[in-house]
Amino acid sequence: MSARFIGSPQNSSTMPFRKYVPFHEQIRVDGSKRTWPDVVISKAPRWCSVDLRDGNQALIEPMNNERKLAMWNLLLRLGFKEIEVGFPSASQTDFDFIRLLIEQDLIPADVTIGVLTQAREHLIRRTYEALKGAKSAYVHLYNSTSVLQRDVVFEMSQEQITQLAASGAQLCKSLEHLLEGTQLYYEYSPESFTGTEPEFAAQISNTVAQIFEASPEHPVIINLPSTVEMTTPNVYADSIEWMCKHLGAPTEAAPDDGAVPGRSDLSFTRESIVVSLHPHNDQGMGIAAAHLGIQAGADRVEGCVFGNGERTGNVDTIALALNLFTNGVDPELEIHDIKEIRRTYEHCNQLAISERYPYAGDLVFTAFSGSHQDAIKKGLQRLEERKQRGEPEVWAVPYLPIDPRDIGASYESVIRVNSQSGKGGVAYILKSKHNLDLPKRLQIEFSAIVQKFAEVSGSEVRDESIYRLFCDEYLPSEEFGGADLDAWGRIKVLGITNTSPGSDAGSDESLLKVKVLDKGETADLTGIGNGPIDAFISAISPLIHDLGDVQILDYTQHAMTTGQDAQAAAYVECRVGSLDLWGAGIDSSTTRASLKAIVSAVNRAARRLGKGGGSN
Repeated sequence: MSARFIGSPQNSSTMPFRKYVPFHEQIRVDGSKRTWPDVVISKAPRWCSVDLRDGNQALIEPMNNERKLAMWNLLLRLGFKEIEVGFPSASQTDFDFIRLLIEQDLIPADVTIGVLTQAREHLIRRTYEALKGAKSAYVHLYNSTSVLQRDVVFEMSQEQITQLAASGAQLCKSLEHLLEGTQLYYEYSPESFTGTEPEFAAQISNTVAQIFEASPEHPVIINLPSTVEMTTPNVYADSIEWMCKHLGAPTEAAPDDGAVPGRSDLSFTRESIVVSLHPHNDQGMGIAAAHLGIQAGADRVEGCVFGNGERTGNVDTIALALNLFTNGVDPELEIHDIKEIRRTYEHCNQLAISERYPYAGDLVFTAFSGSHQDAIKKGLQRLEERKQRGEPEVWAVPYLPIDPRDIGASYESVIRVNSQSGKGGVAYILKSKHNLDLPKRLQIEFSAIVQKFAEVSGSEVRDESIYRLFCDEYLPSEEFGGADLDAWGRIKVLGITNTSPGSDAGSDESLLKVKVLDKGETADLTGIGNGPIDAFISAISPLIHDLGDVQILDYTQHAMTTGQDAQAAAYVECRVGSLDLWGAGIDSSTTRASLKAIVSAVNRAARRLGKGGGSN
């Protein structure tokens, strides 16, 4: 079928496309009896996080224990019950972290940890050493089975590859006595499944599951990874459905069609197998492949928060779960605070989330188009009208497939300052003219202030006006507080009188003494904390208790100039009570700049709450 066109047809490209062999000429998947397109997903899969293993090994700088523990705690809060925690035989760091989890009793009773190992004797033995004392664990055995790897990497036949996997499984069984008291499970992956003939993938998986003594009471996980995404999600789904019919002994529902040798000798059926997906994203279709794989009969999905993983990433468990959520399916994960999840992800992985990343990006709930803004406004108004009439809450707002509040976000309507510039233009002027490199979320916050000014003035907002607006809002004086506190905020820090380490030898705590002007009265305050920022918040908190607790959400700083008179700018996002606000500070000392930024945020909160310097 030729495509119809309007105007001139496209020319043939000069791309060397003929060097690539179509997937169907490499691996043939029989989808003639497919039923998955008619399946509607009504339940979330079993989730398995591989952030601490597959995700960690993909990082430029692998996580240290502090970052691993932060990720571990995030995964527990999200509700993951299966977490693959490392590759202990390949990394001493992984081995030590697993021992830390076990020896410090950090694994909840309802959570099963997993460890990965290749089908090689010394690696398997080391893996069992790492698991001693674990209450519940699974050993994830794998070896590559693809046509390409058998030929290029291993130079081994199907029989030799099968023997390698079988020997590894037999060794695992023989070592079970080392893990007495551990509820032990097994997982097997024919790595590079998408590049493996389905018949061979089923045969080797059945062989390993038989050795692992798969049963309905003690099922074996057969993980079918799209280690390299090679084809479209519909073909992946066809292969998953085919495998579901050919794992285990033949039944009336899936009779023996002779496609997989030796099935009639198996002692288990499909009910003894947990079919698991592990989609990668080499062609940008990982989430779609996972959705269709679930439709095709898979029981379980392995992935990473926001899709971190080798090369182009693993499947994104957060996006996948929220896609189910927006279709009325319980995601069985607790994704109530997407901002906190993002902050932890970026801290642990040292990777940034794109502004347009699904659900988590800075701009995903932002409309720049006036028509979009109008439609969203009308949709929200309609919801309010339904609520007032006492009708059931059903989310239906144009351009917003999810209620941002359900994941701890909010709808931000960012309007262009004029026909030439918007948030990006404002940020560019502050950076290029004044050396102020604002974080993305501060850019969004400040652009709303500029927009209000533009609406009142009715004219173009020029460079001088933008800088003055920023100073008036965030930097009202050269000292810690504004000269006119009644108009500007609440507190003014007159100076730091003393800073020193904690009294205990070797302590990381900081002791901070500051003189503060609050509501016209001077107070000398002392705070102790883990560093000067924490100590400063500890010092001022009793004074501003009526505003609410102060919590640091984000912090960044940069040098503005160089040389002896170098200045640094600090930006701090604070939660003051229920308000999330940014503050900014400039000083030759980065520490003082950060403290100024905290004061800036606190005073802005005081203005919002009507509790400024002249308030009772």
